Amino acid sequence: MTTGLTGRRNLRTGKAVWAAYRHSVPTETALRRSTRADVVVIGAGITGSLVAQRLCATGRRPLILERRRGAMLGSTAASTALLQFELDTPLVHLARKIGKRAANRAWACSRAAVNELRTQAHRLGIQARLESRLSLYLAGDLLDANGLRREALARQKLGLPSEFLERRQLRHHFNIARSAAILSHGNAEADPVALATGFLRHAIRAGARLHAPHEVTDLRGGRRDVTIATADGLEIRARHVVVCTGYELPTIVPSSKHQIFSTWAMATAPQPERLWPQRALIWEASDPYLYVRATADGRVICGGEDEEFSNDERRDSLLSQKKARLATKLGKLFPQLDTRAAFAWTGSFGGSAGGTPSFGPIPRHPRCFAVLGYGGNGITFSMLAASMIANAVRGRPDPDAGVFAFE
Repeated sequence: MTTGLTGRRNLRTGKAVWAAYRHSVPTETALRRSTRADVVVIGAGITGSLVAQRLCATGRRPLILERRRGAMLGSTAASTALLQFELDTPLVHLARKIGKRAANRAWACSRAAVNELRTQAHRLGIQARLESRLSLYLAGDLLDANGLRREALARQKLGLPSEFLERRQLRHHFNIARSAAILSHGNAEADPVALATGFLRHAIRAGARLHAPHEVTDLRGGRRDVTIATADGLEIRARHVVVCTGYELPTIVPSSKHQIFSTWAMATAPQPERLWPQRALIWEASDPYLYVRATADGRVICGGEDEEFSNDERRDSLLSQKKARLATKLGKLFPQLDTRAAFAWTGSFGGSAGGTPSFGPIPRHPRCFAVLGYGGNGITFSMLAASMIANAVRGRPDPDAGVFAFE
């Protein structure tokens, strides 16, 4: 028996840029009595929304539980939503950590997930300012120019759309003064709140039910069903449970590979006339790395400065200092920009020792699944997990599931 499914965490502070845009989030109702369900999804952020929609697409009617008083109130609103197939850990480094085959499959699956996310959003008519973008991976302290050349070659052997740019090419095409970069095709950007809301709304239209606020305190998996207990005294029986609690780590999930960090981000006022060519997504081969993107109306989002601690009071106290440092770095990268912050925020996010996310069946908890889409590709990983778990619930496990399995 497990008491308290997750620890409570202040996931974000400040005002994220997505507050500048209007969103219509589905309303929730509170359960009045104990009930039964086919599948229960715990968490109503981007991960829970993607999982619920994919379950609905296979004919399921999930019941969604959220501990807060509504959807999208956790980490989703703090995401910067660079939808990339590129993992935080370079392919050449990941191969040394987990083996070449597993590394290749992780990157290939991530690429497929970006394509699937874009395809499904367009098919469902989700208006989330979703646009395809090039991405630039700039030389840094993790990979210099020679390291990027080797990385580009490894990606090309895998069939990934990446090419090496030397200093002169990078300067000519993008007006960026770095020694080298990898240019990748087929990535994307979006408004994460609008994206998550769109998938959640489609799930509800297909029969999913959203209930909040209900905090899950206990999960007991058995041969035929799972018993879920809530803090308000309800009991829900389900054939399957999927835990999508984001950066509030489930206590029943093996956690030795996972850690919560702190990150910071800022966004400028709209300045579309000053943006760099093709509005490419930009990030560095450094640890920690800086990342930059633009919004549909021409704001510039800049984030990074990550640190390996999770204390929210300490994290929040650094917001002003980190905002200033991000603005300085942004100005060095693009001197033509007005780097004054119109929005600034900070939040918690997860990482893993192996550089890959974890999702799938929870060991020693029959019929229970969890999604830990930890890393800079959280939304991409959640799309990948949604497809794999929806198939697993149907009894159709994915051949690549072992790459992302828990211990």
